[in-house]
Amino acid sequence: MAAADMNAAGLRRDERAERWRLFGLSSPALLLVLVILVIPVGWLFYVSFIGADGNFSLENYERMVARKSYSRIFVTTFQVSILTTGLCILIGYPLAYFMSQLPVKWANLCLITVLLPFWTSLLVRTYAWLVLLQKQGLVNQWAISLGLWDEPLKFVHNMTGTLIGMVHIMLPFLILPVYGAMRAIDGDYLKAASNLGASPRRAFWTVFFPLSTPGLFAGSLMVFVLCLGFFVTPAVLGGGRVIMVSMKIVSNIELFVNWGAASALGVVLLLMTAVILWIASRFLKLEQMTGGGH
Repeated sequence: MAAADMNAAGLRRDERAERWRLFGLSSPALLLVLVILVIPVGWLFYVSFIGADGNFSLENYERMVARKSYSRIFVTTFQVSILTTGLCILIGYPLAYFMSQLPVKWANLCLITVLLPFWTSLLVRTYAWLVLLQKQGLVNQWAISLGLWDEPLKFVHNMTGTLIGMVHIMLPFLILPVYGAMRAIDGDYLKAASNLGASPRRAFWTVFFPLSTPGLFAGSLMVFVLCLGFFVTPAVLGGGRVIMVSMKIVSNIELFVNWGAASALGVVLLLMTAVILWIASRFLKLEQMTGGGH
């Protein structure tokens, strides 16, 4: 009995020692997370409760509730995010499906073209769209020369230009996880469906599409969350007429030097994003959202 107790005590000591060793190995990473994530977010929450007089106050949050302009900004932010995500799905899913049906050699070549925009600065791509879409830009000039319309159309400094630029920026973030999920689907499933009498269309909708939905959900969620905090493209192509939360945060700091109001907006946007991610996690497991778990 005494020997068993000694063995149990020794095992507990070894377990504690192993835990401390693991903690020591992970402490640099934990310190890095503390410095670059926990402390800045904690400071953001603290500053959001500081009023204009320097004392603790809820005035920054009360202002968001009292003024209708803030509600319009949040509506615009979610509107742009939802529309961008929807357009990326409409364009990206068929493209990813086409790539998944190609031989590996040609699929890799197409994948390189999808990744090409990442080799160019985001700001450069945004201003390139500004040049293309303005009234005297190439799009209007070519369309008028082809007789598609008579007068130059206004594609910039409005919602249209903002969505065009946002979709171009966000499209690769949807294509990559969808393509990965599609490539992981075993082709024997479709052959089995065909052998059981399913037409190609029915095999796609009953077998292929359900198996690709984890990648589709993961890409859609990534695009939507990124759009919520996007700044450069709406600021340039929106021309101040499409105001999102990120732009209001910048104006609160640069124009009004009101760190409390800007921090409150950041806190609300952060909480909204956390809620969206939590809701998504209730419907999909993490391995499914990354294209696994088939």
